[in-house]
Order: sequence, then C-alpha cells, then structure tokens
Amino acid sequence: MKKQPKSQRAIIHAFIELRKKTPLEKMTVTGLCKYAEINKSTFYVYYKDIYDLSDKMEDEVVKRITTSIKHTNIAFEDPALFSEDVFKAYDENSELISILFSDSQAGNLPKKLHASLTNLLFTLRPEYINSPEKHVMFSYMIYGSYYAFMENNEYDHNYLISVISSLITM
Repeated sequence: MKKQPKSQRAIIHAFIELRKKTPLEKMTVTGLCKYAEINKSTFYVYYKDIYDLSDKMEDEVVKRITTSIKHTNIAFEDPALFSEDVFKAYDENSELISILFSDSQAGNLPKKLHASLTNLLFTLRPEYINSPEKHVMFSYMIYGSYYAFMENNEYDHNYLISVISSLITM
C-alpha cells in the first residue's frame, strides 16, 4: 500500500477525532479543515465531501476485515471457523468500527461486509453463485452473527463467539 500524503493523513486523523464526538450529519468540511489545519481546497483534492470521506474510510475498514479472514473459502464447510475469523477481524478493528459505523452509519458495516465477502466467496467458490440456498445461508451468517454480536457485546467476546459459531453450525 502506498503511503498517503501528509495532508491526507491530517484529514483522516481530524475526521476520526471529530467523528468520535460528532454525528456525521453535523460535521462540516470547514470544521474538519480547521481541526486538520489545512485549506478547504486541499480537502477537495482527495474527497468530494464529508460523506465521500466517511464512505472511503468505511470501505478501508471493510477491506481490512475482508483481507484478514483466512477461511472465507470454507464458509459453508466450516461456518464456525469462518465466523471466528470474522469476529477476530471485528475485534482487531473495533475502535475504528465504533467510530466510523456509529449513529446513522451503524447499518453500513454489515451491508458493506456482506457485499465484500459475498464477492470474495463466490469468486473463490463459483459453483455457489447460482445457489439461492448458499446466498441465504451466507446472508444469515453475516447479518445474523453481526447483530447477535453487537447486541450482546457486554458478554465475554470469546464466549459470545463460541455461542454464535455453534448457532451457525446447527
């Protein structure tokens, strides 16, 4: 991965810091640029608007999660192992997930992750592309496990992962 210019790193850092305490809809390019100590024209070199920046950062987290999952190709043969990989990836990216996918953006993570992993899985296993059963199963694995994990996040994560993994294999 090529190194980002200093100004772009400043934008990303400012966005993350501001996003920790500000809903996306209340953020402005002017406020972000002031915090990052850059000109607005510099911001527009990289992004169309705040939503474009947010979308690109979300996509980067989804890419990190997707590429860190080692067992995508056996999602149907060993869903427990696959789901453990997914949850480990969530844990590794939990800070950015909680910042970027909060408030109105909360539903974006499972939707984007589902699209990314579906694309990867069916590239690795093209024999499943035309199987409605596999599509439904995979959607259930991604969306169901995600929401079960997030709704029960107060429990020990290892325990939670083992329970969700066992449910997926039933």
